[in-house]
Amino acid sequence: MENTIQGSTRRKFLATAASLIAAPLFLDMPVLASRPYAKLRHVSIGVGGMGRHDLQRFIAHPDVEIVAICDVDEERLQKAGELVPNARQYKDWRKLLKEEAKNFDSINVSVPDHNHFAVAFSAIKMGKHVYCQKPMCHDVAEIRKLTEAAVEAGIVSQLGTQHASGKGDRTAVQWIKEGHIGKIKKVYLCSNRPGATEAYRFLGPRPDGEGTPPPTLDWDLWTGTAPLRPYHPTIYHPSKWRAWQDFGTGWSGDIGCHIFDAVWKGMGLSAPVSVHARVQESWENSPERRADTWPQSNHITWVFPGNEKTEESEFTVEWFDGEFYPPEEVRSLFSLSDYPAESAMLVGTEGALLIAHTKMPVLLPQSKFQGIDYPEIEERDHYHHFVDACLGKTKTESHFAQSGPMTEAIILGTVAIREPQKTLKWDPEKMKIPNHPEAEKLLSRKYRGGWKV
Repeated sequence: MENTIQGSTRRKFLATAASLIAAPLFLDMPVLASRPYAKLRHVSIGVGGMGRHDLQRFIAHPDVEIVAICDVDEERLQKAGELVPNARQYKDWRKLLKEEAKNFDSINVSVPDHNHFAVAFSAIKMGKHVYCQKPMCHDVAEIRKLTEAAVEAGIVSQLGTQHASGKGDRTAVQWIKEGHIGKIKKVYLCSNRPGATEAYRFLGPRPDGEGTPPPTLDWDLWTGTAPLRPYHPTIYHPSKWRAWQDFGTGWSGDIGCHIFDAVWKGMGLSAPVSVHARVQESWENSPERRADTWPQSNHITWVFPGNEKTEESEFTVEWFDGEFYPPEEVRSLFSLSDYPAESAMLVGTEGALLIAHTKMPVLLPQSKFQGIDYPEIEERDHYHHFVDACLGKTKTESHFAQSGPMTEAIILGTVAIREPQKTLKWDPEKMKIPNHPEAEKLLSRKYRGGWKV
């Protein structure tokens, strides 16, 4: 994919995005007030699995009217239709956008990663507000272009990092900014969720032969922008697509946005200087698996430029999943036997901060920080916060100017995964990897014929 903003325009955008990210937590996005409706007219793209959950959260807001829903799986579409019987139903999101263009204000994109950009970018170009599930896009180039488009259009946006609105993550952001643990020396992220490797990370390669999709599933539409491949009943739809490079972004791409979010916001991070990845040997030594699936275990190291919150002029953030775990000396700061499977640990000059996913953060050692109470933070629903922002009542927590650069760094890690044991230097302004230009082909992909947007 070619990026549309080049040269001085790109430098201006990066400077603008940097200033937005350095600003207060919420971004004041203008609201498109071109019609006098009291309710937000909303459409949902993808209404099964996580998409069904997303739809239910939007339905629960009293000021939302669901005008249309879309899913390539008719069975899922019909079940969702029972929740919103007045909503018009579509199988092809392109047809929905065309026929409903004047009937809706906002959209949620809850489809597999490889189709995020096509749907979200098309909606932004129509001037619609966009809630997009994480990760924002499949590829680095897509993320950059979608971020630029959202900022340029001035639409309200929200990444689907729903726990970013929770008390735990917001408390962690506040504590990082308040500097309780001193200057940050290093950050350790992990997602060692029990059972995830077996359930979601297939060894590959894909099985021989061709299955027949169920009559309710449009396999061509499901495949969308990706190369068309034979259908198989147990490894793609539903939910299993994340294991495959054509569709998903691996475990770090899927969960990384949740684990990284509070760290990124609290520390005010910018683009990394470099990224390096280790993977398990069985995947690294198999050309067939490396060409098709994601590895079952990853250890990614980003080097970031330091700032006023870090001890040094550069500092590292490490990610661990599968068979790779944070070092014992890091886990022992909390508990070797009870270390949270999904968490972030910030190690500072005056202590440490553990942010367990979906839990309240903990300052360590706890005996040192007994006098620090949890701040008074109101409950917040991530979806409803987006709706309220679209209606001009507030500003979103995870707008694309904030979450886009973070997702870009995370997905750059998936580039490093496919080039293991290489330190990839990153030039964010030019979007180049100057020391390994062959890796740049992994920053974008060529869409299947008929799917270019």
